[in-house]
Amino acid sequence: MPEDRTPPIAFETTAVVAAPPDVVYRHLSDPHSYIGLSPLIVAVRDVRPGHDTQGRESVDYLAVERFRLVGPLRWDNRIRVRMVATRPGEQLVSDVRSPGWVRLRAVVDLTAVPDGTRVREQISAFAPAPLRRFVASQARQVAAYRATELTRRMAAR
Repeated sequence: MPEDRTPPIAFETTAVVAAPPDVVYRHLSDPHSYIGLSPLIVAVRDVRPGHDTQGRESVDYLAVERFRLVGPLRWDNRIRVRMVATRPGEQLVSDVRSPGWVRLRAVVDLTAVPDGTRVREQISAFAPAPLRRFVASQARQVAAYRATELTRRMAAR
C-alpha cells in the first residue's frame, strides 16, 4: 500500500464538555450523531452493529462526506467506518477507509473532570503523497470543528 512508505499524519484535539462521560459516550457511539458533528458528514447508511474479533461491541457503517467543489458542484465521498468500543464508556476507536487509499484512525478517550468530560481525540491518517496535504488539512479542520460542535451539543442538552 502506498501509505506504508510514509509516516502517518498524526495530531490530537482535546475539549472539555459540560456532560458526564456516559452521556458523551452514548452520543459518540451512535453513528447518526456524526451527521453535522463532522461538517462533511451528510448521511449515515447501512449501520450494522456487531462484535470485533475480540468480542468487543462494534458497528460498521457507511458515511457520506460531501465536498463542495466549485459553485453548485459537489462530490459525495463514501467512506466505510468501523467503530469499536475498546473500553465501553471510556474509549471508542474508529477506523475509516476512504477511496484513494486514504485511511484514518480516531481514538477518542473520555475522562471525567469536575466540569464534565475531557474528550481527547488522537488522529492518525495515511494517504498517498498526492493527497497528503489535502487529507492533513481536512482532518485537522474536521477534528477542530467536531470538538467545538460536541462542546455546543453537550452544553445545549
